[in-house]
Amino acid sequence: MKRAVLFDFDGTLADTAPDLAAAVNRMRTERHLEALPLASLRPHASSGARGLLRAGFDVHPEHPDYEPMRLTFLDYYTQALWVQSQLFADVPELLEELDARDIVWGIVTNKATRFAQPIATQLGFDTRSACLVCGDTTAHAKPHPAPLLHAAELIRVAPEHCLYVGDDLRDIQAAQAAGMISVAVEYGYSGTDHGGPHAWNADQVIAQPLDLLKLL
Repeated sequence: MKRAVLFDFDGTLADTAPDLAAAVNRMRTERHLEALPLASLRPHASSGARGLLRAGFDVHPEHPDYEPMRLTFLDYYTQALWVQSQLFADVPELLEELDARDIVWGIVTNKATRFAQPIATQLGFDTRSACLVCGDTTAHAKPHPAPLLHAAELIRVAPEHCLYVGDDLRDIQAAQAAGMISVAVEYGYSGTDHGGPHAWNADQVIAQPLDLLKLL
């Protein structure tokens, strides 16, 4: 049996909240508003522009200003994708151990390719990761199973032999819909509702990245 590990990116492999929050606070500063503390924006990082604009301005997609604000947010984020962001502690060691064990690993994220690909290249993941499936790679994003099933096809591992690791309820729903083993992480962003990782009915919950090795 060949086994593989697929990872969400934001909040699972990398702590990207600081740079996402910086884009929001740049917009707030331009509007003569005080910058918000990172702690208040971090839980929304996995929800992308929609979640961060809601947290930063209480602006929802139905608001007439939402689309221009979304474009501004994405533009500012593009200018500083990997400034304060970093891999979570022990993630480099985890990936090295997977490589050492000859376990295939890849990334399935809702982050658009134009953001995810430059970061992956900077981290050297473009040559190490077996796949990089982004939010615009398939017709549907997570929680739809399409991105995960596409990743399984790319790495030539049956879905039932894949673990999918993520920090958001959508990750667990996508894994379950794809027939993969779902693993929720406690150390990520975990969203702002739905009760947290232990309430998502994941197959496994891990506290730290290296805990994943016990499941393999």
